[in-house]
Amino acid sequence: MTRQQYAQTLLRTYYGYNSFRSQQWDIINHTLDGGDSIVLMPTGGGKSLCFQLPGLMSKEGFAIVISPLLALMNDQIDALQQNGIPALALNSEKSEDENRQCVNLLMEGKVKLLYISPEKLLSEIDRWSDRITDRICLFAIDEAHCISQWGHDFRPEYTQLGTLKQRFPHIPVMALTATADRITRDDIAKQLNIPDAKLFISSFDRPNISLNVVQGSTGRQKLRHIVQFINLHHGESGIIYCLSRKSTEKMASELSRLGIEARAFHAGMSVKEKQQVQRDFLNDDLKVVCATIAFGMGIDKSNVRYVIHSNMPRNIESYYQEIGRAGRDGLPAEALLFYTYGDVITLQQFARQSGQVQVNMDKLQRMQQFAESGVCRRRILLNYFNERYDHDCHNCDVCNNPPERFDGTRFAQMALSAIMRTGEQATMFTVTDILRGWRKAEILEKGYDKLKTFGVGRELKVAEWNAYLLQMLQMGLFEVAYDEGNHLKITDYGKEILYGRQSVQFNRYQPRDFNVKTHLAEPQLITTEPVEAKQMDKALFERLRDVRKALATTSRVAPFMVFSDKSLQAMATEKPTTKAKFGFIHGVGEVKCQKYWRPFTAAIREHLGLP
Repeated sequence: MTRQQYAQTLLRTYYGYNSFRSQQWDIINHTLDGGDSIVLMPTGGGKSLCFQLPGLMSKEGFAIVISPLLALMNDQIDALQQNGIPALALNSEKSEDENRQCVNLLMEGKVKLLYISPEKLLSEIDRWSDRITDRICLFAIDEAHCISQWGHDFRPEYTQLGTLKQRFPHIPVMALTATADRITRDDIAKQLNIPDAKLFISSFDRPNISLNVVQGSTGRQKLRHIVQFINLHHGESGIIYCLSRKSTEKMASELSRLGIEARAFHAGMSVKEKQQVQRDFLNDDLKVVCATIAFGMGIDKSNVRYVIHSNMPRNIESYYQEIGRAGRDGLPAEALLFYTYGDVITLQQFARQSGQVQVNMDKLQRMQQFAESGVCRRRILLNYFNERYDHDCHNCDVCNNPPERFDGTRFAQMALSAIMRTGEQATMFTVTDILRGWRKAEILEKGYDKLKTFGVGRELKVAEWNAYLLQMLQMGLFEVAYDEGNHLKITDYGKEILYGRQSVQFNRYQPRDFNVKTHLAEPQLITTEPVEAKQMDKALFERLRDVRKALATTSRVAPFMVFSDKSLQAMATEKPTTKAKFGFIHGVGEVKCQKYWRPFTAAIREHLGLP
C-alpha cells in the first residue's frame, strides 16, 4: 500500500470522506517528507485534517497542535474522540493529576494528537524525557497570524515559538491560518524561523456565504431589521457580533423581549456563565448568541446559518474570520453587516489606544472602504488576501443591485503607468498628484514632473481619481505595501490591464451628499437551495435532527459532532436503510457507522413505512 493509499484509507475510516480537498494531500505529503509549511485555508476549508493525518500516519509518533483557545481545543478533541482518534489536551483547566496522566500516555505512545497552548508547551517541553520528545513528528501552529505584528490578533506569547525550530531542527513546523495577507505570511515565516517553508494557499472564497451590508440604519431600524432577518431563519443557529459588552446584553435583552430567545456572551462574564452559553449554543439548545469578539475562535460549530455584525469590525481580517463561523458545512449561509460612521469614530479611538496605532488605523480604513464600496464584496475580500478574483460573485448586495458602470480601462492604464514609472515607489496620494499634474515639493524633488504620465489625468477631479484608485485596489489591480511606506505594487492582474490584454469596468463616481440619510435597503437573502436540499425529504431531515439531538445528549457532545447538517441532508436524500448503505453517506466513517447506523436507519425505515 502506498503512502497516499494509506492516507486515503485513514480518511475514509476515521472521517468518512472519500477524497481529499484541494491541496490537503500535497500538504500532508510535504510534511511526511519532513518539510516546513505555511498553510492558508479559509475557515471550514479543512485545515485541521492537514495536521491530524500526519499524526495518525506516524507509526510511533504524535503531532503537537498549538492553539490559543482552550474552548477550541476541547471541541476538537471531543470531535476527534467521536471519530475514534486518540487525542488529548494539556492545559491549565485540567488538574495536575489529569495533566500527569496525559504525559504518561504520551510516554507510552498512546496519543496521536496533543493539543496545547503556546505558553503551556514552552513551560512543559523542557520537563519531558527523550522518550516523549523523540516521538514528536510535527509542530502544528494554528491561528499562526497571532505571531505577526502585521496580523490582526497579535499575541506576545506566540513570539517565543520561533525557538522550536532552533531546538528541534529536524521536526517539521506547519503554520496554519485563515487570515493573512502577504506581509503577514512573510512575517510568520521569519518569526518561526522557517524561511524555506513551502507556501500552500487555498482559495479564500466561501461561495456559500451571501455577503450583505446595510448602511446608515438607526438603532430602532437596525433592531427591526435583525428581528425580521432572524425570523426568516427560524430554528437555525446564528451569531450577532456587537462592539461592546453592554451592547451584547442590550441586544440579547431586546430580542428576548420580542420573543426571540437570545443570550449575551462577553469577556466580562464569569467562566461558568460563558461555558454555559457556549455549551447551550453548541448543543442547539440556544439558537442566537449576541457576542463580542471573545466568542470568535472558540466556536467550531458546523451548522451556524448566519452571522450578523451589529457594528462594523475593526479590520477585514476580523470580519472574514467572524463570517467564517457561518456555513462551515458548506450549505448556504448569510453574513449581514450594519455600518454607520459612528462605528468608525469608536474604532478609531480603539486604534489610537492600541500598541500599533498606524497598522490598526490603516486596517480600519480598508474595512470602512469595504463597507462603503460599490464593488462586489467578494472581489474586495479575496483581493485583500492577494487572491485574484476578477469577476462579480452574484451573491452579495452589490451584485444584486449593481451601480452604473462604464469601461474604465483608459483611466486604469493611466494610473498603472504612473505607478510603474515611479518604480512602484509612490503612494496613492502621490499617484493622484502625478495624474493631476500638481507641482508639489515631493513631486519636483523626485522628478515625477518629468514622467510621461504627469498631468495626463487632469480631466478628472481629485475625488474622482481617489474613488477610481480605491476601486482598482479593491479589484486587485495593485496592492499596498504597508511595510514599505504604503507604496503601490502592481499585481499580475494589473499588468494584464496595463498592457491592454484585458479591460476593466469602473463604477461611475457619484459625489456623496452627507445631508441625505442613507436609505435602509432590505438585505438580499439566499432563496435558491442546493440541489441536495431540493431533492431531500425535509420532513425526514427534521426527524433525523431529533435523532441526532437525542444521541448527542446521551453522549454529552454537541449534535454537530454526531453528524453535520450536510450528512443529515445526504441521509434525507439517499434514505439508507441498511448498515452497508449508511456507511457510504458523506461524513460517516467506520467508527460512526458502527456506533450510529441502527438508530438512524431505524428512523428512516419508520419514516418510509418499512418493517
